[in-house]
Amino acid sequence: MGLTSNTVLLLSVAFAVLLFVGTVWLWPRLARRGWRAVGGRVGLLLATQLALFVSVGLSANQAFGFYASWADLLGRETDVGVVVDHSAGGATAGPLQVVDTRHVDGGGGGPRYGGQIQKVALNGRTTHIATPAYVYLPPEYFDPANRTRTFPAAVVLTGYPGTAEALVDKLHYPRTARQLAKDGRMQPMILVMMRPTVAPPRDTECVDVPGGPQTESFFAEDLPDAVTAHYRVGKKPGSWGIIGDSTGGYCALKLAMHHPEVYAAGAGLSAYYKAPVDPTTGDLFQGNETLRDEADLHWYLKNRSAPDTSLLVTSSKVGESNYKATLKFIDEVKANGRTRISSIILESGGHNFNTWRREIPPTLEWISGRLSDR
Repeated sequence: MGLTSNTVLLLSVAFAVLLFVGTVWLWPRLARRGWRAVGGRVGLLLATQLALFVSVGLSANQAFGFYASWADLLGRETDVGVVVDHSAGGATAGPLQVVDTRHVDGGGGGPRYGGQIQKVALNGRTTHIATPAYVYLPPEYFDPANRTRTFPAAVVLTGYPGTAEALVDKLHYPRTARQLAKDGRMQPMILVMMRPTVAPPRDTECVDVPGGPQTESFFAEDLPDAVTAHYRVGKKPGSWGIIGDSTGGYCALKLAMHHPEVYAAGAGLSAYYKAPVDPTTGDLFQGNETLRDEADLHWYLKNRSAPDTSLLVTSSKVGESNYKATLKFIDEVKANGRTRISSIILESGGHNFNTWRREIPPTLEWISGRLSDR
């Protein structure tokens, strides 16, 4: 049974309840002196506390999608990472391979009616980064009448550590996009959903790490090239956007600012504005002061040419630690005169899935209105 299985969660809750009842039932028998009685009381209390801790942890993981599997939790995930192809001639299996397909929740009747989610393996042509992703194809993609039509695309990024599955199953990006397009509130779009951490367990903050993962180049070059080569995505400037929450939100804003020729719009939900350096990131900059400065979006706005792109930021007056920094960022963007800025400011809302689910529909509408399908 998987880490995110409802059965595992229910069994852990049931076990915790049984231990609690057993503790109450057996306590009178153990209310004696002596090492056996004391040991029994200590053992029951520790077991009950541990069972409660496991139940709460599993529930939190279900809600926020921190880890996708037991291997991911234990740091033994091996199916993703940074790889270099050492085969003769440097040949690769291709930049994008479809490894599985599934329907969109609530979208019965086949892909022509509900759209389709494809699990894919991406291989960076220039960065040699290999990572999985989920691609949502809207129902209109499968309509024979649209066989030559191209569609805009948006990269959707999780936070750190995050799981791509959470974008599908917890934040409901495909289901929301399908419904908004059906209601005429946004144009049909392709969504490429993935983690910003393409070298787990390291948090690369979408930086081209000197001597390490070239994460920014992967998202700016390899990813759009691979998706465009495989799907009917518009090839002209203005066809791509990027959305993310938390760490993914920082990455989305930075990539749109650093690469406006690729990303015509970037939305950061509960984003921060400067790459941290901590035990999860390691030394991202290797003493490169220019790289460090450009990873600070406040610095970038003051010291670099204003990028010709559209940005969306979100925060909450109560519950989000980035509220003041977000207001400062809005003022700085407005002052540069070229970059366009929009915002969603909630009265209250924490740094969590419930808040982001409230922001995702208007964010999708916003980014749809800024992308071209040509």
